[in-house]
Amino acid sequence: MTRDDTEIVSAVQSALTDKVGTTRFGMWFDSQVQWSLSGDHLQLEVRDTFTLERIRRSFQSDLEKALEAVLRQPGRISFRVVTREAQSLAPQQLVEAGPRRDTTLKPSTDHATAKHGRWGTFKSLVVGDANRIAVTAAEMLKDQPGTISPFFIHGTPGSGKTHLLQSIWTEFRQRRRRCRAIYMTAEQFTCQFLAALRGSGLPSFRHKYRDVELLLIDDIQFFVGKRATISELHYTIDTLLREGRQMVFASQNPPAELQDLGMDLIARISGGLVCGIEQADLEMRRSICEQYCQAQQVKIEPAVIDYLVHHLRGDTRLLHGAINRLRAMELAFGELASVEKARDQLQDLFQVARRSVKLPDIERAICDVFGLSARSLQSTGRTRSVSQPRMLAMWLAREYTRAAFAEIGDFFGHRAHNTVISAHQRVNRWMAENETIQTPHGCWNARDAIRRVEAELQLA
Repeated sequence: MTRDDTEIVSAVQSALTDKVGTTRFGMWFDSQVQWSLSGDHLQLEVRDTFTLERIRRSFQSDLEKALEAVLRQPGRISFRVVTREAQSLAPQQLVEAGPRRDTTLKPSTDHATAKHGRWGTFKSLVVGDANRIAVTAAEMLKDQPGTISPFFIHGTPGSGKTHLLQSIWTEFRQRRRRCRAIYMTAEQFTCQFLAALRGSGLPSFRHKYRDVELLLIDDIQFFVGKRATISELHYTIDTLLREGRQMVFASQNPPAELQDLGMDLIARISGGLVCGIEQADLEMRRSICEQYCQAQQVKIEPAVIDYLVHHLRGDTRLLHGAINRLRAMELAFGELASVEKARDQLQDLFQVARRSVKLPDIERAICDVFGLSARSLQSTGRTRSVSQPRMLAMWLAREYTRAAFAEIGDFFGHRAHNTVISAHQRVNRWMAENETIQTPHGCWNARDAIRRVEAELQLA
């Protein structure tokens, strides 16, 4: 086709999408449907008779209207079946079908790149000890898809799972343009499966997701509790495994923590290669900051970047948010932010970045700082050397965990919830009045004692 013909076909695809909706368009007019135009004659080539008849019955009228709207006169539409072998030999000028929800998922901002409006790539990945094994395994799939399948990636939010999946998808599409690759979230898979159940599209749903060379599904922890969808996924995985196709899954949790998916499904998704991704270390966070500043054309003082990477641990999307806010401050006040201004303006982000703390963590930190034996805070002891650290532990528990007063009291020696309330109020008064606390290292004021424990918990 000429360039004009290509533009006409794209316009027809867009017009058809407006008529039938993105979901139905993506389900029936995927990459295996080839479009070509000659004059006013639009031809669609499909892979089997079933698809041809379903498209002809369900969409021919809408296709004719879309073509007429674009050409501003009636046109001709024809269909024909082309085998997989014939498609692989087809001229490169054939146009791939238009928008598909599964493979044009809007990228989310994730680890190691600013993906606002563009997909992650291997080139934009920041690689370090936290993700080196997973990235190396992902790069192996570029040359030998299907040899390690499924490939299962797990990590906490903001660790880079989505970026890695998108990099695999992008690389695969660039290397194997005639092969079908689908990237989607578990929520999208579930919604499209339920839509197929409510209508009459279950055979086409299965045909779509079981006739692919590469299937990537993100956030599979979303499947927990959805029995029908789990069953459908189970059979989809079995089909793709028999065909030697490549599957890639990502989750916030390792397989051992997804037991509600069922042992059979856990066994299948664990049968290829399971790789964990840790949170980015200091040097990785620094590279992420520098890369994002360069991509967004933002200038930030090196000392401020150093401050950010030391205090914004965990989800690296927080680094993007901090840089965006500092950029806004520069535009508003006409000067680069100093470390002091960054610290004042980003307190809420620093609070979010503090790692998750549990009651046993606080107990261990208090015992380490005050030189107490394990479980002493849960004892009945009322001496000042035990009671004061216990009150500090209760205060920290209220500040850094979501535990209720009753839960905190129960943990620290089965004490009543009003005891915890009283301890919290007393520690606040100690800080307000700058009172001192006796420790094995001497007398500390209350604020210093709390800072020492926060440092032990890596919260400071």
